[in-house]
This record gives sequence, structure tokens and C-alpha cells, in this order.
Amino acid sequence: MPSQPILRPFDIAVALRLLLVPEDRYEPLADALVTSTSAVHRSVARLGLAGICRPSSRTVNRDAFHEFLLHGVRFAFPPMIGPERTGVPTSIAHPRVRELLPNGTESRALVWPSDLGKEQAASIAPLFSGVPAVASRDPRLHELLAVVDALRTGNKRERERVGEWLSAGVLAAQS
Repeated sequence: MPSQPILRPFDIAVALRLLLVPEDRYEPLADALVTSTSAVHRSVARLGLAGICRPSSRTVNRDAFHEFLLHGVRFAFPPMIGPERTGVPTSIAHPRVRELLPNGTESRALVWPSDLGKEQAASIAPLFSGVPAVASRDPRLHELLAVVDALRTGNKRERERVGEWLSAGVLAAQS
């Protein structure tokens, strides 16, 4: 009997990149995510089994992915908050996320610990080890990864605001 397949945190980054560059080939996708082609191939297969990618393609099922981000990502990949460190801004520390949330938000600033960043805040374990490098290379992907961290760490009102922004933006156009 085969084992139960499970999503991995890296798969979220693959799906986000595929939203930005639909049907991206495996080689450029791996390069953008600072990983191997085989790791991306396995990730796309897991996303397909989960229904986040359409069968036999690298096309993201936007409705399914939106549902998972809003209702599942914080449970599947709970945030691991650590001590204050220097790093790359994420969640409310990212300027775009800060714009989305009302003044007086309850969330605290967070960073992915890394020599690539200059901000000081509480640390959060990134979804995968290459996140700071990926974020430094691709501002659009950095923004989306920071939004995912806001969904993982925010309160209900904050998650709703971020979810509305996602559904009006990158997740709006159903393929």
C-alpha cells in the first residue's frame, strides 16, 4: 500500500511562483527557487495530488490554492517564532503587507533570519531554507511569501484582509 502523500512547505513557494509565471518550465522554476529541477518536479507532483495544480500540468488551481492559503496553511505549516534577529522582512514587516492591514494591527514585525537582510525583529522560520535568497532575487515572490506568513501569523481580521487582497489580485483570474 502506498504511503499518504503530504504537502511540504516548499510546495507553497512553487505554487506562488507558478502564479507569477504560469506553466514555467522546470529548469527556470528551479533556478528561481534556488533548488534542483528534481525538487521542483516532485513538488509539482505533490501539488497535483493535493488539487492545487491541475492534473498533468503546472497550472495552479487558483480557487483550491486560495482556499488552502486562507484556511489550511497556518495549520499545515504553523509559524515557528524565535528571538529577535537581523534578517529579511516578512509578514507585517514587509511594506506591502503593512499597507494592507489597518493601523493598530496586533501582529508584530517578523524577519526571516539571514545575512541578506538588514531589519531587526522577531524571527520566523521560513517555509524553506532558500526563502531569504529567493526573496532577495524576486520582489514579487518576496511579497507573496510575506503575505503567506501574514496568513500564518495574523489574527482573523488580518487574515481576512490579506485574503481579500489575494482574491482581488494574483488569485483573481481563474485560468
